[in-house]
Amino acid sequence: MKLAVVHSRALDGADAPDVEVEVHLSAGLPAFHIVGLPDTEVKESRDRVRSAIQTSGFEFPASKIIVSLAPADLPKASGRFDLPIALGILAASGQLLAAPLARHEFAGELGLSGQLRPVRGALAMACHAARAERCLVLPTASAAEAALVPGVQVLQADSLLQVCAHLNGVQALSIAEAKSPPCGRLLPDLAEVRGQGVARHALELAAAGGHSLLMIGAPGCGKSMLAARLPGILPVMSEAEALECAALHSLSSQGFDPADWRQRPFRAPHHGSSVAALVGGGSVPRPGEITLAHHGVLFLDEMPEFERRALEALREPMETGVVHLARAARRFSFPARFQLVAAMNPCPCGYAGDVSGRCLCSPEQISRYRGKISGPLLDRIDMQVEMAGHTPAELLQNGPGEGSALVLQRVQMARERQLHRQGKVNAFLTAGELERYCRVETGLLEFLAELLGRLHLSARALHRTLRLALTLADLAGLAKVGRAQVLQAVQLRRQTFARQ
Repeated sequence: MKLAVVHSRALDGADAPDVEVEVHLSAGLPAFHIVGLPDTEVKESRDRVRSAIQTSGFEFPASKIIVSLAPADLPKASGRFDLPIALGILAASGQLLAAPLARHEFAGELGLSGQLRPVRGALAMACHAARAERCLVLPTASAAEAALVPGVQVLQADSLLQVCAHLNGVQALSIAEAKSPPCGRLLPDLAEVRGQGVARHALELAAAGGHSLLMIGAPGCGKSMLAARLPGILPVMSEAEALECAALHSLSSQGFDPADWRQRPFRAPHHGSSVAALVGGGSVPRPGEITLAHHGVLFLDEMPEFERRALEALREPMETGVVHLARAARRFSFPARFQLVAAMNPCPCGYAGDVSGRCLCSPEQISRYRGKISGPLLDRIDMQVEMAGHTPAELLQNGPGEGSALVLQRVQMARERQLHRQGKVNAFLTAGELERYCRVETGLLEFLAELLGRLHLSARALHRTLRLALTLADLAGLAKVGRAQVLQAVQLRRQTFARQ
């Protein structure tokens, strides 16, 4: 019996655990078996691997072949195991040196002629290969993405034959180089927004402190327009945040686009999205929209039109920054530190409170419509802003508003104060951290407790109001939170739904 072991990665959630591809050759009738919970794609690799080995000029062993993908209790998916399986067979049959295999990790889908096709999750695999201190061998089409990860050597190959030549010491593979990060996409500017001073101020607060925001207004008043301009006033991600975000996107079916490097994601799923699409799911779970919005913005337009179960699934991740998906055999965790921005109409027809008086919705219809957003979810949204419509004169006569560049300067200054003081933005402060870092004027806490008691708001609302008031103080450059910031925070928090 002959044995060879090749290292690869199984993209199990965001963890990407090490997988050992063990190949056993033994006497007996020719057979080819793959064990270790392979899915259909992995099982079909038998034909791809056989053809790739033969067309590359090697001999396919006429013996019993057993490929074991360990750990055995972890489901294995995708064609990335083609290359390690082929290398294991060649090493076990003596056609390839086995010693260099221990220093490398391999991933790649094989074509019938032996060429290597790109794989999903290259950047995530590179992150874990760096921790394991192994060199990563990938198809050329995937190598540049993986090379963005510092501290890992990524080798690129176009075919199985090139990989074998490298391992046998005949011709070394070239080292992949990360492409220069692009300048980024041109983002829409706030100067294009006319009027809506309160909503613009709320958007600036959301950017400065990472707060969630709900905008309520008639169709066409600028809700979606404002939300689309939030990424333009958010600071650029740090190197660590960019790598984490890019690794998560590389796991998704869309993959990672280098043009988005260090740009905060803006995800705007349709209101018909399922629970699994929003929070993640599948037999082998993949990231959902809230994970793809990690370190960025999740925009829910027409929020009441989303399925109730999908909205309720946001509650825990909004508090913890992590989404946990449980299956019968395993538990998966994805990071989901997103910033929620939502928009909705005031009533089913959209014109409740309009000066034209064209709304014909009954109070029961309005109450039922707004009731689609539960109290617990609403309690987790920091700001609720009502937006008025524009008159034609306002749209045509008002000049451009303040541009995103000027707003971004204030946002960056406020965030620098927060990071210097506590190492994170205000929206993510725990109750203990809020007590430690939030300095308030004398007697303000008693005033706030009395105020919230009269308004019948929860303990969570107390903490969220203080976080919002702290952001207001940071934007104003104040050392302490005062009564004016608390009153403004309370007003922004219950401006609309307090009248239900």
